[in-house]
Amino acid sequence: MLKKNVGRLFLLLGIAIIVALALAYVLVTRSLPQLEGSISVVGINADVTIVRDQAGIPTITGTDRVDVAFATGFAHAQDRFFQMDLSRRNSAGELSELFGAMALDVDKRHRFHRFRARAIAVVQALSDKDKAILDAYTAGTNAGLESLKSKPFEYFVLRTEPLPWRIEDSILAVYSMFLDLNDERAKADVRRGIVRNVIPEKVFEWMSPEGTSWDAPMMGTARQSSEIPSASVYDVSKKHLAVSNTLRFNYPEHPLPGSNNWAVSGNLTATGRAIVANDMHLQIKVPNVFYRVRLIVPGETDITGLTLPGMPVIVVGSNGKVAWSFTNSYGDWSDAVIVQAASEEGSYQTPGGPRQFDVFTETIKIKNAGAETLIVRETIWGPLLDDGSYPDADIAVSWIGHDPFAVNIRQIALEKVETVSEALDIANTMGIPPQNFVCGDADGNIGWTIAGKIPLRSDGYDARLPADWSQQTGWLGWVAPENYPRIVNPESGRIWTANARVVDGVALNIIGTGDYALGARAQQIRNNLFAQSSFELIDMLKIQTDDRAIFLQRWQRLLLDVLNESAIEGDSARQQYRDLVESWIPRASIESVGYRLVRAFRLEARARVFEMLMSPVKERYGSDVQLSISRQFEAPLWDLLNERPLHLLTPTYESWQGLMLAAVDQNIAYFNETYDSSLVDRSWGERNTAAIRHPLSRALPFLSGWLDMPADQMSGDSNMPKALGPLIGAAERFAVSPGDERNAYLHMPAGQSGHPLSQYYRAGHDDWVQARATPFLPSEPVHALALIAADNGR
Repeated sequence: MLKKNVGRLFLLLGIAIIVALALAYVLVTRSLPQLEGSISVVGINADVTIVRDQAGIPTITGTDRVDVAFATGFAHAQDRFFQMDLSRRNSAGELSELFGAMALDVDKRHRFHRFRARAIAVVQALSDKDKAILDAYTAGTNAGLESLKSKPFEYFVLRTEPLPWRIEDSILAVYSMFLDLNDERAKADVRRGIVRNVIPEKVFEWMSPEGTSWDAPMMGTARQSSEIPSASVYDVSKKHLAVSNTLRFNYPEHPLPGSNNWAVSGNLTATGRAIVANDMHLQIKVPNVFYRVRLIVPGETDITGLTLPGMPVIVVGSNGKVAWSFTNSYGDWSDAVIVQAASEEGSYQTPGGPRQFDVFTETIKIKNAGAETLIVRETIWGPLLDDGSYPDADIAVSWIGHDPFAVNIRQIALEKVETVSEALDIANTMGIPPQNFVCGDADGNIGWTIAGKIPLRSDGYDARLPADWSQQTGWLGWVAPENYPRIVNPESGRIWTANARVVDGVALNIIGTGDYALGARAQQIRNNLFAQSSFELIDMLKIQTDDRAIFLQRWQRLLLDVLNESAIEGDSARQQYRDLVESWIPRASIESVGYRLVRAFRLEARARVFEMLMSPVKERYGSDVQLSISRQFEAPLWDLLNERPLHLLTPTYESWQGLMLAAVDQNIAYFNETYDSSLVDRSWGERNTAAIRHPLSRALPFLSGWLDMPADQMSGDSNMPKALGPLIGAAERFAVSPGDERNAYLHMPAGQSGHPLSQYYRAGHDDWVQARATPFLPSEPVHALALIAADNGR
């Protein structure tokens, strides 16, 4: 009887599990969007069609641009609402409402900026025309969400309900990009200031140069190395330094959130049209950052490209007359302001006299845990940092992202431009995180400028360092559009940018010297462009996927010199390391072991040299002070390892040769401790394995195979055109000639849909991995959905 009852219990339990799984499957499938037929909606004046191709890419056609904005919001919500929700909550500091206390630290960091209040101010300042676009998009988003038969599956997992989209949420989506692409806390200024407070000016300038010999600017020349400071200027030879076994992990070097773009003029193409190429390096995740779409208003607009879910405008793409592209500019868009206390409590000094802090109480709602308050104190320049990151003074952050003037949807005007000149004029008025804007037109013209607002700085202070603005005015306003730097139709017929310094002189002074990328990637792109005298569209993909390790070639030679006969004698581990380096594949290819070992040697040596040079700074501020290595540190680093001055070597090492051997030995120890198999198995692909994950996959590891993209081993790395890591890489790749979109290509690392049961969830991923030139335009229609205007219209 007992056995029979137990068997019956297990049977009932099995049935319950099957029923629960079936119910869960039904609920999840009910949140798949309707792709065919018709839906009656309120908010449009005339019917709109959403036609999707075999990859789920929609072509949206309507009789006016406002109706098309409605339908864009509808499609975004159908396919990506949870992503949109995370985007608005991320910048607003409202993730804890969804995820609980685990998101509280992120919310505090972002609520510091009070972006929801600022987003409302931005909306209030919009023109009636732009506000109508956002109003329609908001209505379309909510209609698209309501059209789903059940809420997106993520809300079942999180046991919560999706909140309606609000007009200011679209601005919050833009603010999330500001957070990704700008130094929103002036961290670089603060950390440079800490160093400058201790070391002599000459040493500071030598360690943080404006550029290196790797530079490839379009305007100006590369920078040559400065002379190594003498012992009378700087001497660390008596500074004792404890070296951590994980030192290089304190100073990682990942592909930057940034991008590559370039253009070649019609003089270099068979069609006479310009070619514009772009691959934007952002976090690669599921769903993808961007959403592909074609927008058509017959007789008015026909534009194809990428949108940011949450906004109704094309970010980059082509309208048939002009194509444009972005890379992050890494100009100087934030300053650290030293705040001087005034005599009265709660006040500070300004050029106009003492002033009270503006104090805001921010309430952060926490799922299942009530709420927590955050006090934000603001100055006339910006909010006061609360993290104690600058030990010597209070710091306020003056950042373009805090000014409502710096955000708008002006880029919608690009949809109708017909020439490069018109596009550049629009770019100089756009309100986005400042980008290198590269464009080309159907007549073969090409151009570059900065898209986004540029602060106009006063003279008399070094914008790279914390500065006291109590006796002076730091920012005077904004650079006028007519004063933006610009390059049009250079004699070479080539324009290129890759997050490095692109200009010099007056133009550089306007943009500022932010923490630019090392110029090696830009130089390799430039050299590739000058290696050909004519171009086809497919040539651009070859450059975008160039993984040659040109930057590390000299490091490979140096490493072989270090591992000389004396160094490897009687040491089989060093001998094996040398053999693998000597036989390296000079590419960041997945099978290359030697590439990985050369790269690891450089990073370990780099970290050890930087720690030595910073020993006086750590003596003053403590060993746990947070510092950053300049991206231009390659110049002094290389000079030190070749000239080997003893006054810049701490007693930790008996010689510079000893330092470099210690770097090798530490890498050997790391690989032995971390892996079970031999060093010959330590390929670059093992290290550079994609982690393209859904936001919930870590919380649901048993579903990760369903939610995430495959863990592909990938070629590419920093300091080469194919800038690709496990978490950051090309969120899109395309090349297009305006007017010849039929022969252009575009692919993304994940599909159009954010729903794992959709056939479009993974569509295109393998094309991205294999770098196939898939069509830029949507292909033949597979599904057609009509949005039917209800009688009351908009």
